[in-house]
Amino acid sequence: MAKLKVRNLSNHTVDRLEAQDDTVYWDRKLPGFGVRVYASGAKVYVVQARGSDGTRRVTLGRHGVLGAEEARCRGTLVIARIKAGQDPVPERTRARRTVGPTVAEVAARYMEEHVAVRCKPSTARIMRSVIDTHIVPRLGRLPLAAVERRHVIALHQRMAATPTQANRVVYTLSQIFRKAENWGIVPEGTDPCGAVVRYKQRRRERFLTDAEFERLGRVMDEASEIGGASWAAVAAIRLLLLTGCRRGEILSLRWDDVNLDAHELRLRDTKTGPRIVPLSPSAVKLLASLPRSAGNPWVIPGRGPERHMSKVGNAWRLLRSRADLPDVRLHDLRHSFASRALALGESLPMIGKLLGHRQITSTVRYAHLARTSVHEAAEQVADSIAADIL
Repeated sequence: MAKLKVRNLSNHTVDRLEAQDDTVYWDRKLPGFGVRVYASGAKVYVVQARGSDGTRRVTLGRHGVLGAEEARCRGTLVIARIKAGQDPVPERTRARRTVGPTVAEVAARYMEEHVAVRCKPSTARIMRSVIDTHIVPRLGRLPLAAVERRHVIALHQRMAATPTQANRVVYTLSQIFRKAENWGIVPEGTDPCGAVVRYKQRRRERFLTDAEFERLGRVMDEASEIGGASWAAVAAIRLLLLTGCRRGEILSLRWDDVNLDAHELRLRDTKTGPRIVPLSPSAVKLLASLPRSAGNPWVIPGRGPERHMSKVGNAWRLLRSRADLPDVRLHDLRHSFASRALALGESLPMIGKLLGHRQITSTVRYAHLARTSVHEAAEQVADSIAADIL
């Protein structure tokens, strides 16, 4: 049987608590009072006691919003109510939860007053999709104050087949609650999402091999003859391969952002802010060969006048099918750019600059490729020496 973790819970002690898994640390002073620590770093105060209806566990609030001593005082009252056979949540508190703006109403305000002002359009589209597709259909009619942990868990588990999207839904709902706390719609510490254990997400890594690069290049050369993919879509994919840029950075590229003489792109607004992308001679040659539409400022023009291409997915799926690359996503071309750079001996900090990473931690995911390159180099050196001494 696992040993109970007991501490003298104070603000200082709780600040320092860490856990690799969901762990409850119980208080030495007040039996049944504890703090639940999640691997994510979230910490919530809880109480557990046995009453006439059996054992009950109640969440008191998030650490930081509640101090340890205040949480202990609240816990004392809740434990007393449970042992007396009473509802741990007073009637007046429960009544407040049945009134107030609904989830749909607060979500609409969140999109209008926060997301539309603070977030990039691409982020706003994702948030809008999450809210309209998942949150509002399931929880929209409930008063926000009435949403409990069980509601969030049910929604999260319903989306278990798509763990990344499920986690994004919980994250978005949590952000709505936090803004609602700031607006005074719900009391501080009432966010039910912090205690929901997220699904583990495995980062998908797919890098093109030399043979796959060759097949893809051949298919793109044949696209103009066979058809199915426009010249603009093929040009966008080639630029992704030659620059390591993100899809949106290439599709929204203006001719004013291109300086062929300086061999660089000056991107005005990227995921990490403005940045300069150096261009290789091959990329310069490609850009110089592209036609320019009169009155259209975009490098990759769309169908309408003065519009850039917004989607390249259909063309990519066709080309990857012809190249026998069924599992390769468009974003994997960016990973493949980094993989080839490592194979050629570039350092992780340099690759981070090429990819426009703001922090080196974003580039560390490629570290195992660097170790592979080192192993291959060691084998080549050793094999060369072995040929002389063995």
